[in-house]
Amino acid sequence: MSDIRVEPADRSWTATKVVAVVVAILTAGYMLPWAIAAVRDVKHWGVFWLNLLLGWTIVGWIIALVMSLRAQRLRVVG
Repeated sequence: MSDIRVEPADRSWTATKVVAVVVAILTAGYMLPWAIAAVRDVKHWGVFWLNLLLGWTIVGWIIALVMSLRAQRLRVVG
């Protein structure tokens, strides 16, 4: 048997790979307040829109995070 290897014609730079990982992490972090609100069953659509439209400002992202961490509305049953 012959030892033949197939390699990509162009290899991406290491810097490109690092940037891709950093962008993926930042993207996930950008929508983190909305994810927290959805998991905690807080009214999350307001958090979603605030985060989507104003999350690029640090203040908008922090306000969305605070909204996602607010107390849940509880109902006494029984």
